[in-house]
Amino acid sequence: MTEQRFLQIHTLTAYTAALLNRDDTGLAKRLRFGGTSRTRISSQCLKRHWRLAEDPHALNQIDGAESAYRSRELVTKKVVGTLSDVPKDVVEVIEPTLQTFLYGDKGLEKKSRQTLLFGEAELAWLAREARSIADEADGDPEVAKLAAEAWGKSMKGNLKAMVEAAAIPGGITGALFGRMVTSDPNANISAPIHVAHAFTVHQEESESDYFTALDDLAEEGVTGADTIQDTELTSGLFYGYVVIDLPGLRSNLGNDARLVKEVLHSLVYLISEVSPGAKLGSTAPYGRAAMMILEVGNRQPRSLANAFRDPCAPSVERAESAIRDHLAALDAAYDTGEARRVMSLSNVAIPGATPGNLSELANWARELA
Repeated sequence: MTEQRFLQIHTLTAYTAALLNRDDTGLAKRLRFGGTSRTRISSQCLKRHWRLAEDPHALNQIDGAESAYRSRELVTKKVVGTLSDVPKDVVEVIEPTLQTFLYGDKGLEKKSRQTLLFGEAELAWLAREARSIADEADGDPEVAKLAAEAWGKSMKGNLKAMVEAAAIPGGITGALFGRMVTSDPNANISAPIHVAHAFTVHQEESESDYFTALDDLAEEGVTGADTIQDTELTSGLFYGYVVIDLPGLRSNLGNDARLVKEVLHSLVYLISEVSPGAKLGSTAPYGRAAMMILEVGNRQPRSLANAFRDPCAPSVERAESAIRDHLAALDAAYDTGEARRVMSLSNVAIPGATPGNLSELANWARELA
């Protein structure tokens, strides 16, 4: 049997009166598609909520899934921060070498550093190296300076030793969503999970929400609002699309079949159940997928976004029909033969797909490891 390479996940999810993902002006993100403006949720927003979700299926709850941190202050907080018992003047001469090692030539100033992602195991290795330099200095800042410089020259700005110290470089986040390190491309990690920007299947629906805040301690007789503001709210039915490169995922997770199984199982739950969104207290932007299709095959993936190039009515049933018809046309034209599973609140029949509930879809994905 030919190895299955790609798992594709399609979703339809509705949100009402929310501001899920804002641009630099505070308005909902948008895109034009098929000549019509749609509301958009960026892939970065989606991935962040999936990887940080506090959920029964949270990625960090998987046994063996190492934590990772994305920051400009990895050395400051996760490396030299472990040297609290070392004299301050010794730490001060060690830190610049470590900052340059991790962040490159611009590492000495926080504002100039790239925001990097490194796993707990990688940072623990660097912390051990820092401890070794401090122990060699034995409290003498001059010795510490020489020892740090010698260590830096021996490493030659190469992060290879640090990366190789981790069973899963980049932790679970890097293994799933990739990593770019401009100071050392050898530390880069190719992302096996590809996430499209979600967009509404219909024309954007938005309004400006005018609201006020009243002063509870205002003097008697004083009326009117203490604060007057407005914000944008949107509603929409979003098409989401995710592709998982299965061999790439296996490789990034050290070919640990058990770990791959648990990641695939958890991802199906997270993608269907975890909502992106700001303004949680004032909009409660929580929704779950009304439909989810899983497809597995060994030929190049293809989005079903073109089912909505012509805007669809803002109805789950109409959107499901558009997906069904577009998928049938693609099958007739390309005959790529993907195996499929579908979960649908309206029990729509999808060509070639076996229906099931979310648990059954997640268990099916698990066995693709």
